[in-house]
Amino acid sequence: GFTVVPLSSGTEALTALTEHDVDVVVTDLNMKGITGLELCQRIVADRPDIPVIVLTAFGSFETAVGAIRAGAYDFITKPVKIDALAIAIRRAAEKRQLRGEVKRLREVVASTRGRGDLIGASPSMQQVYQLIEQVSATDATVLITGESGTGKEVVAREIHKRSRRKDGPFVAINCAAVPEALLESELFGHAKGAFTDAKASRQGLFQQAHGGTLFLDEIGEMALALQPKLLRALQERKVRPVGSENEVTIDVRLVTATNRDLDEMVEAKAFREDLYYRINVIHIPLPPLRARGGDVLMLAQHMLRQYAAVFEKKVVGLSPAAAERLMAYEWPGNVRELGNCLERA
Repeated sequence: GFTVVPLSSGTEALTALTEHDVDVVVTDLNMKGITGLELCQRIVADRPDIPVIVLTAFGSFETAVGAIRAGAYDFITKPVKIDALAIAIRRAAEKRQLRGEVKRLREVVASTRGRGDLIGASPSMQQVYQLIEQVSATDATVLITGESGTGKEVVAREIHKRSRRKDGPFVAINCAAVPEALLESELFGHAKGAFTDAKASRQGLFQQAHGGTLFLDEIGEMALALQPKLLRALQERKVRPVGSENEVTIDVRLVTATNRDLDEMVEAKAFREDLYYRINVIHIPLPPLRARGGDVLMLAQHMLRQYAAVFEKKVVGLSPAAAERLMAYEWPGNVRELGNCLERA
């Protein structure tokens, strides 16, 4: 299953390496001219990306140590079992491929700094970037959906930073984190004496976000009783603080997010259909991290650089073994879990 370039000496091998792009070198130990160990040393010095497997009938401990010290990836004694050799070659080729991927992703990470905190080159993320570019130039209401930890607030902030409102405030609230009784006051404000402890008037988040962007995270957790008031505020562009008879005009771009299926909630009468259509003008679905392929390593490299600077650690990158473990995991907590993992490491 491998394409093989057969050669009869170490000298020929060194020449061939300048003419062919090979994934793995398999060399005998005792040869005329330069030995297998010398060949291994030359390859490691000139082409450290190419793993070398050394074969020999002299399976002594000293010989094995010499091969490893010379930089050999693996050491196999004769008579060689072909199945074992094939496994070693395949692992060596995969290691080289992974090293190349890590190097490529480091370069891609460096080139994607213009996207702010958004990192990724997968097709699904390219679609997200395209939607962000299209929607940022408008004032359209945006609904961002995706599993917890996929970076919905990061996308919302990126939309704000690229919009004509970028010099205005970006105000965010998690609807699930505020008790139902207080959420109305948080959003619309309240007049003095509107309720117990309301000793002074207070501006709501809609007023605080005037001229900018209001981000309502976990919109699916908003109580049904409050939803008509939100709908009216969006339609009329006015809010009425709790306990006040006066309305206040607002100029706000609304971005919402949820990890729930709002279509199902509308069907189950758990979310108002008219509000759903009002907030779902532009829909940006965020893919889970497990569906983003090599983006895992791009994000990991980016986060590693950040945490190394924060903690003043001389960590410059991911080892192939670490990269392999990161790629093999499903990341149910998505980007947030990856960040926690790297910070802990």
